[in-house]
Amino acid sequence: MTVDGATVGAINGGLLALVGFERGDDEATVCKLAARTVHMRLFAGADGRFSRSLVDSGGGVLAVPQFTLCADTRKGRRPDFTPAMPPSPARQMFDLFTAALREAGAATVESGRFGAHMEVALVNDGPVTILLQR
Repeated sequence: MTVDGATVGAINGGLLALVGFERGDDEATVCKLAARTVHMRLFAGADGRFSRSLVDSGGGVLAVPQFTLCADTRKGRRPDFTPAMPPSPARQMFDLFTAALREAGAATVESGRFGAHMEVALVNDGPVTILLQR
């Protein structure tokens, strides 16, 4: 992931987490989602089934702050970002989320720059994309 041409975060393998916070999200919810992220069985074991977690695989997390995930698109042609948490508390939640990922056992946690225009590159190794919500 780059900002203004400089690499600000990179992992060799693991999860790309696009992370958005909505009004009403709290610290307990953020810590719970971080733990679920690293312990959810999303990686194939020897039998090809999803039986290994990020902790089991030793992978990292590239966490990207992404308030646009919280857009309300139910009406009109322009997304409404009212559901998104305001920037200052959202930054605090994002910092808490990355710390909670480390505490929950992620081998490596890299992150984007909050509020920056980021270019994110992804090699999607497999057909898995999960929406994880509270």
